[in-house]
Order: sequence, then C-alpha cells, then structure tokens
Amino acid sequence: MSARERLTDTLYGAGWAFVRKLPEPAAVRLGRTIADIAWRRRGKGVRRLEGNYARVVPDASPERLAELSRAGMRSYLRYWMESFRLPAWSEERVRGGFAPKDVHHLTEGLAAGDGVILALPHLANWDLAGAWVTTALRTPFTTVAERLKPETLYDRFVAYREGLGMEVLPHSGGSAFGTLARRLRDGGLVCLVADRDLSASGVPVTFFGETARMPAGPALLAQQTGALLLPVTLWYDDSPVMQGRVHPPIEVPASGTRAEKTSVMTQALADAFATGIAEHPEDWHMLQRLWVADLDPEKGSP
Repeated sequence: MSARERLTDTLYGAGWAFVRKLPEPAAVRLGRTIADIAWRRRGKGVRRLEGNYARVVPDASPERLAELSRAGMRSYLRYWMESFRLPAWSEERVRGGFAPKDVHHLTEGLAAGDGVILALPHLANWDLAGAWVTTALRTPFTTVAERLKPETLYDRFVAYREGLGMEVLPHSGGSAFGTLARRLRDGGLVCLVADRDLSASGVPVTFFGETARMPAGPALLAQQTGALLLPVTLWYDDSPVMQGRVHPPIEVPASGTRAEKTSVMTQALADAFATGIAEHPEDWHMLQRLWVADLDPEKGSP
C-alpha cells in the first residue's frame, strides 16, 4: 500500500469514527466548511464538476456555474457527512430522513414477485435511500460496489453498506451479473447506480445533447430475468429530509435484437436521469469525466 493509499484509508476511517459522534448541527457546519474550502481551491474535481454542469445548464453564465459548483460541493459534502453518520442513526431517523414520491411503483413491483431493479444516478444520497428501503420497507437488496484502492478502503465501504442491510458484490470479477440475476429470479430487489460506465462495454446514449456511455447491466438484467426496471432520482431541499421519486417502469421493447433493446432501454434510463438532474443539478455529484468528448485525451480537460 502506498503512502497516499494509507492516508486515504486513514482519513475515511477517521470520518466514520469522528463525524458519526458529532451532533447533527456540528456535522452540517463541518461539511459546509470543508465544501467551501475545496470549492475555493478549485482543484481537479471542482473544475470537472463545473464542466459537467456547463452541459446540464448550457446557457449558464460563468457566475452561475460558479454558484452551481459551490452548491454542488456543499451537496456532495452533505452526502459524506450523512454517510459517515448513517450507521449511528436510529431506525426512526432513517425512516424520517427520506420522503420518496410514487413508491407504489416499487411496492407493487415487489408484490408481483418478478423482481425489481432500481437504477439511480449519482444524485444526493443513494446510501440513505438504500437504508430507507431496508428500514422503512423491510426489504433487503443487492447492489454492486466499485473496487477501490486500497483494498482496506473497499472493505470499509462494503462493511458500511452491509451494516445498512445491503448485500454488496464487487463490480470486478465477472460473477456479479449472475448473482444479481439469481436474486431477481427469486423475486428480490437489486439497486444499481447507473449513470457512469465503469467498463469498456457501455451503451452510447444522448445525454444533455451529447454522447455519453452508461452501463448496460440494468437493461440486460431486466431482459434476462423479466424483472421490473425503475429509474429513481433523488434531491435535497432546504430541510433535513432528502426527497426522491420512483419513475414509471421502463418496458422491454417488443421487438429487436438484444443489443437494440438494450440501447432503447438505456436511453430511456438516461432520459429519466436527465429529468432529475436538470431539476436539481447541484445535487448531481459527478466529479469525473462522463461524456465521450471529455474522455478523449486530446481534449486535455480535467
């Protein structure tokens, strides 16, 4: 393990140990302070976040983009402060911390017994939404986590999410898809963050007018298992309660090859994500390159 990896692991460990013990107002103030310091330093992540917002809000002035990126960093640090504290939240606090709309799409899908796939973008706090599902709906689910370095940090995230009632599979290794399919065939729930492709096999979609790639997994799982595919979007308002919406199901096309069906369904997912992101861009925590044009090294973008 390199010195940088040891430092990263130590900082995250300190966050879970220290922040979870803070009173909530103190954690909120700490998160906002860290966010503002990072925003003023205008590091690589902040500049990439601002560049991504420029596509979401193409008519925004430089001043408006700066406001958005500041609000985006505050939202991002709210996510982290909440996540560090979630293991210490009571069941009542978890149930009261999220107010999703149109949950009937999820509960009716689960009652049908054919399995449900929830697909989310990096909006607000997807871990809190997951904890709400396991607590308020008493429904366990399976998800996939990106392999992080160092391995000890990945282990921390797995333990954290398993402590919230999730079954966590590694993204790499090749066996995750088969396990997810088995869970769905048994009538279970699968939740996937699905707005950024982590493989070389992403599906091209039009996203805010330009080409991006998004993972094929949600659409392929729906086709292979017959499970219901539901987009979910999340956002913060001025209250301590996170808001959210379960969107109507994305249907499997009646005709076409598997690749053609996957393309249509993934585009429909992207369109649902775009609706939520456009309404609450500051809560979209995308500090990495996403669009194909930005992945071109000749562009030289952060």
